[in-house]
Amino acid sequence: MEYPPILLASGSPRRRFLLKDAGFEVQFITPNIDERYPDSLSSNEIPLYLAKKKNLAVTSEKLIVSADTIVCLENEILNKPSDDNEAFEMLSKLSGKTHSVFTGVYIRQSEKHVGFVEESKVFFKKLNSDFIKAYIEKCNPYDKAGAYGIQDMMGYFGIYRIEGCYYNVMGFPLSKFYDKLNDFLQV
Repeated sequence: MEYPPILLASGSPRRRFLLKDAGFEVQFITPNIDERYPDSLSSNEIPLYLAKKKNLAVTSEKLIVSADTIVCLENEILNKPSDDNEAFEMLSKLSGKTHSVFTGVYIRQSEKHVGFVEESKVFFKKLNSDFIKAYIEKCNPYDKAGAYGIQDMMGYFGIYRIEGCYYNVMGFPLSKFYDKLNDFLQV
């Protein structure tokens, strides 16, 4: 199947890389939205709410794809850290525990649209403070939900197992997106 070019409504360099690496023609725009969400939303509803908000902030006749990823530990949302202290605190909370990564994806072209959420479970080893400090220093966790990337040093040494889509933990569930996109384009 021939796919139309995608206008990615996201500032995430990982999403751009994944879509391009998967063979899609991708242009991108970073929508300027307020990323607050209603307190009444459950953790698995938040990323789709934000992905839809990003998507609807863009005006284009192109195929618009947007996404948002959150890390949820025991009903606490761990967003992107603002500084070293916040990153250290988040990684210390994740240490030795299992958490969920939810990514919401929203696809729209003209009046047609579809959205979905993917969940992956991530199992962290017990991390010592020296490892956490080295990780923060070397891996720039500030643009990553939960202060980590599975595709870098944390994934190599700090995560011992995942259940679900690896690429979802990176920020974009490619396999489910591929299926949903094919369905979307055939309707």
